[in-house]
Amino acid sequence: MLLFNGREAHSRSFAKAVSWRILGSIDTFILSWLFTDDVKAAGAIAVTEVLTKMVLYYLHERAWSSISWGIGK
Repeated sequence: MLLFNGREAHSRSFAKAVSWRILGSIDTFILSWLFTDDVKAAGAIAVTEVLTKMVLYYLHERAWSSISWGIGK
C-alpha cells in the first residue's frame, strides 16, 4: 500500500468511504421506506445521500489523516 506522508493512502480512504456508504445507504433506504411506506421515495433518498455523504466522508477522512493527535509514533 502506498502511504501519503507516512499516513493512509488516498485509495484506502476512498475504499473505506465506499464501503461505509454502502452500509449507510442500506440503513437510510430501510429507514426511509419505514417512514414513507414508499419504496420509490426511499430509493431516491438513498441514492441522493450516497453521493453527498461519500464525498463528505472522504474529505473528513483526509482531514483527519493530516492531524497527528492520537497517532502513536
